[in-house]
Amino acid sequence: MVLEIALGACSILLLSSLYVNWNLLKKTELFETWIEQTSVMVQNTYSELQKIDSTGHFESDDEIGSIFEGIKLTIENLNDYVNGENING
Repeated sequence: MVLEIALGACSILLLSSLYVNWNLLKKTELFETWIEQTSVMVQNTYSELQKIDSTGHFESDDEIGSIFEGIKLTIENLNDYVNGENING
């Protein structure tokens, strides 16, 4: 009788553990997909920003230039972080 109860408890624990592991695997895969998509979006944003200001018109304007430089620095830091480079900002 004790053996059957122990076997039943172990079976319930095993099934619970399998469900928890499966659930965590699905969440991890979803998170990895989200990170990959975010990385691609950051890299695309960085390349588009470089295309937009390829002539340097935004940087040369005083008012827009300072704001543009801040945005550009932030996106560069984010791009460096996504690419795995060490940044200090």
